[in-house]
Amino acid sequence: MTLFVFGINHHTAPVQVREKVAFAPEVTPQALVRLVSETPLQEVAILSTCNRTEIYGYMPLCEESVSPEVAVASWLADFHTIDIMDVRQHSYCRHADEAARHMMRVACGLDSLVLGEPQILGQLKSSYSVAQEYDSVSSHLNRLFHQSFSMAKQVRTQTAIGESPVSVAFAAVSMARQIFADFSQQKALLIGAGETIELVAKHLRQAGVQQLMVANRTLKRAEKLALEFDAKAMLLSDIPQQLHTADIVISSTASQLPILGKGVVESALKLRKRRLMFMVDIAVPRDIEAEVDDLDDVYLYTVDDLKDVIEEGKRSRQEAARAAEEIIDQGVIEFLKKEKALDAVGTIREFRSKMEAIRDVELAKALANMEKGQDVEQVLQRLARDLSNKMMHGPTIYLKQASIEDQEQGVQTVQDIYELNK
Repeated sequence: MTLFVFGINHHTAPVQVREKVAFAPEVTPQALVRLVSETPLQEVAILSTCNRTEIYGYMPLCEESVSPEVAVASWLADFHTIDIMDVRQHSYCRHADEAARHMMRVACGLDSLVLGEPQILGQLKSSYSVAQEYDSVSSHLNRLFHQSFSMAKQVRTQTAIGESPVSVAFAAVSMARQIFADFSQQKALLIGAGETIELVAKHLRQAGVQQLMVANRTLKRAEKLALEFDAKAMLLSDIPQQLHTADIVISSTASQLPILGKGVVESALKLRKRRLMFMVDIAVPRDIEAEVDDLDDVYLYTVDDLKDVIEEGKRSRQEAARAAEEIIDQGVIEFLKKEKALDAVGTIREFRSKMEAIRDVELAKALANMEKGQDVEQVLQRLARDLSNKMMHGPTIYLKQASIEDQEQGVQTVQDIYELNK
């Protein structure tokens, strides 16, 4: 089985590297098509989030093929026009059962920056849906995705892995609490309108923030989120005129270029008369230029800076995580059994086809001889003898070779198949 996962995540690379290999939603279909056409992969799916870029694939066994990690690393570097050494230095590759275990752990949130966070399951389902739409997944990855979704559901229902309100969004709001004593007096600007920003809005409201602004590339999506949280909606182009009114800025978009530059923030700070501003950039690639951190009166944090806050939540989920790992262990065993059973089905089909081909050839010979007037009894005897010889030829050669090479297990297998030891 040549299932594998190749990836770069928050465990192996800083945000400066992760943002280089991230796939924007609009380029993912093109990447899937190119992966299948430009590499030996037969099946592929791409998961790209702020904390990870992972390529799940199936590559048929072939002695002349390069290894999955070599093929994908080279392709990834070429696609994103980055140094191959950056990819190799920060990447990992899991094969077969370890690849299956990895996807299941990802689906359950056990490999996330926030232990047990539920958003990753939706992101994994979305990546699978896109791969299905563009016909880049088939039997092997289909089974692995479905098994992973099943394990995630089981973990959620049988453990307390998701009970603590900890997420990147929650961590961002918790960090803001360290800056502002009274949230009711603060105004927040949320950039983006995806699931993460929706969670941020929810946590800010629960924390007491009364004034919210939502800026997005499309006004319709911003208005929808604004309506839910009684906020003010605007376009990204409106941010420079409104930024100075925001005490808290939290951004999470899929933009490939920064939304906020140093100059815009500097202008806003002058209008604020140096009142401090708290900013969290959850996006990968980053929405806020790193140089903004050089400005006075700005507290700028990236997704990597949230780790300390998140660690506290992790401790409360450790016991549940251990139970989840046991569930996943069983899930991997079940998956491998299904894979082996399906592999056996193919072998059985080929075996039956070969035996039936031998039968048809010999039967055709027998019928032809009878049409020539040959004695029926002699024709049937010859048919039985020729069938037996041809069907025994392969096992006989195998047994002789196994005996010469002292392959006791091979001899035992043939004895078991034909019940010779009984």
